[in-house]
Amino acid sequence: MSASTDVVGPDDLLDEPGPPEAGTPGGSGGFGSRSGRTVRIRLAIAVGAVLLVAIGLVVGRVTTPTVTFPSILSAEAGFARDMQVHHQQAVDMAMTVREQTTNPDVRQLAYDIATSQSQQAGQMFAWLNLWGLPQVSPSPQMTWMTLPTLDQSASDHGMNMSAAESTPGAGDAFAPGTLMPGMASAADLARLRTLTGVDAEKLFLTLMIAHHKGGVEMAQALVERSTNPDVLALANSIIKAQTSEIGYMTELLAARS
Repeated sequence: MSASTDVVGPDDLLDEPGPPEAGTPGGSGGFGSRSGRTVRIRLAIAVGAVLLVAIGLVVGRVTTPTVTFPSILSAEAGFARDMQVHHQQAVDMAMTVREQTTNPDVRQLAYDIATSQSQQAGQMFAWLNLWGLPQVSPSPQMTWMTLPTLDQSASDHGMNMSAAESTPGAGDAFAPGTLMPGMASAADLARLRTLTGVDAEKLFLTLMIAHHKGGVEMAQALVERSTNPDVLALANSIIKAQTSEIGYMTELLAARS
């Protein structure tokens, strides 16, 4: 009886195994049979897939940038908390004077201040939530302003100003826990609510000019202490907008002198 030679093609590797050939290793179902070769191929494919997934995870961890949020006592967190309070007083003064005068220029200015600073306060509130930080600081207000600057040139932003240059609340008032720069007193706010017409406009403009100068000073203190791009963008926008409004309010006040 003549011997025959079987030619095994690639597709035959996935066929159902036939009876084991006599005289081959694994004739009883070992790895020498076509079934054994099929198992080896499928095992190699499975191992390769697992390796690809593992490599992908490792590469992803290496190449994905790590997001680092500000810490609880950072300049960014302190700025976000204190500037919310500072902005809220500006909003309160703006809404008060709108009820005390009919002058369209002052009313429009007050509206612009109230809307822009309300939006910014909301943005800072959201940042603290995103960073997982409390809205109330465990340390006194303005503590962050005593932190060293990026260039280590000063540990207190307010101390490099002369008394004549300082806004209300600046200079010695930069001690943690004291009144923030430019903040109006409770007596000033009470008096604003009793005035009407030009008298209300003059007091509002006087208080808001000082308030804006304090806000600019706080924003500048943040710029000197932070590298966070989002917080820096807001601080610089505050400096630009409020510096412009200081000039406009100075003109309005001069027209009423």
